[in-house]
Amino acid sequence: MPEPEEKKTLIINTLKEKSLLKQKVFDNTLEWFSVVKDILKELSKDVNSNLGNVDPRIKMEYTDRSNFDAQLKVAGDMLLFSMHSNIFQFDREHPAWKTPYIQKNKNNSYSGMINIYNFLYDSFKYSRLDDLGYLIARIFINHENQYLVEGKRQMGMLFSNYGNEAITRSSLRNIISTAIQYSLEFDLLIPPYDTVKIATVGQAEAKIQHSRVITGKRLGFQFNSDDVLLKNQNES
Repeated sequence: MPEPEEKKTLIINTLKEKSLLKQKVFDNTLEWFSVVKDILKELSKDVNSNLGNVDPRIKMEYTDRSNFDAQLKVAGDMLLFSMHSNIFQFDREHPAWKTPYIQKNKNNSYSGMINIYNFLYDSFKYSRLDDLGYLIARIFINHENQYLVEGKRQMGMLFSNYGNEAITRSSLRNIISTAIQYSLEFDLLIPPYDTVKIATVGQAEAKIQHSRVITGKRLGFQFNSDDVLLKNQNES
């Protein structure tokens, strides 16, 4: 058993190694999140200029909410881009652990995370705090700027390719465009009758004032993960 002094040295070395590693991952993720914001701003201007004189309600609106959050209004949808301030390690059941890249160095399994959520624009407009949003993609970035994408119809990398391709502005733009297209095709469905047949007086009053009933694009329907894929363009 290690002596107290050895234990202290071990603790110090572990803290130094992990702290520096996680700080590097954080810095990389924050840097690329700023690129995400820049792409959103650029994309909204480009799309709006090409839409011409159409109904202004369908135009894109970009908002920088904070260091870790940005949003893009796309017609009746709201895409929320959120960078988590903490660093994560893939759980042991995650397929990423089967890659040679992580197997040769477990430090490669630590990643920052950028989430992309899809909400209804009216949920924000009318402060419907109980409305539902869906995680449609998440981007993992590590200390070497290697990345993985999980999401709805995302054309990300195969796990077997993890460690062979660093994230780029072009790959981020493709991820964002895919997320936007998915959101536009992901329609709001009428909730089953039995889920809305009873309401309280308070709910009725709120509904009259602000249309405040719990709303989500698949309310009352199972939201399957059959299109949660990790694939490359050749598989799409």
